[in-house]
Amino acid sequence: MSEHLPITDGARPRWRGLVTTVMLILISVMIVRDILVRRWTGSPPSPPDTTLQSH
Repeated sequence: MSEHLPITDGARPRWRGLVTTVMLILISVMIVRDILVRRWTGSPPSPPDTTLQSH
């Protein structure tokens, strides 16, 4: 009746923790890169009223 499961002491396997850490670092790097690119691009911010009226 009992299944043969490895004993993990209730902790996640080491590789899963490593994958989670790497994913969080990659997401953080992408967010910081996006902020820096938006800050230092040469284009001015768009005006608040950007609607175009067709005549």
